[in-house]
Amino acid sequence: MQQDGRRITVTERPGVPWLAVLFGYGPMLPLLAGAAGVWWWRGETGGTIQQVTLLWASAILLFLSGVRRGLSFRTEGGETLAQIATVLALFGLGFLALLAQAFGYTVPALVLLILGFAAIAVLDPIAAARGEAPLFFARLRPLQMPLGILGLAALLTLHYA
Repeated sequence: MQQDGRRITVTERPGVPWLAVLFGYGPMLPLLAGAAGVWWWRGETGGTIQQVTLLWASAILLFLSGVRRGLSFRTEGGETLAQIATVLALFGLGFLALLAQAFGYTVPALVLLILGFAAIAVLDPIAAARGEAPLFFARLRPLQMPLGILGLAALLTLHYA
């Protein structure tokens, strides 16, 4: 049986669901742990920890670009130009950071990742207010993303120490 359309009604609460807390803050912890590991273990071990941490951060940023794309499929009236631009920008930052790290450009990779995480901290609350993301993103992202930024900034600082 073919359907001509579908109507979806969603009721949201502004509170952050417990799974969003777990899967929101949990992935930020390896970034903080990675910075602590690089500080604790210098040399080759610290370098390996740094590489793994940057790969993890890139994976998270790429994943979050996909989250934004998935949300755009459910936007009333269809995806907006702002949503597509955000998806492409986040994906581009994540992929360029991955490439930079692969070719040994650690500082540019860190800067790209910090920019990506900062963009999410700013743009997701705006998207939530516009109905382009769940309401709880307005509360989650401004607290979640700074944890990742802190870990990445610490790695950047340690790079010059």
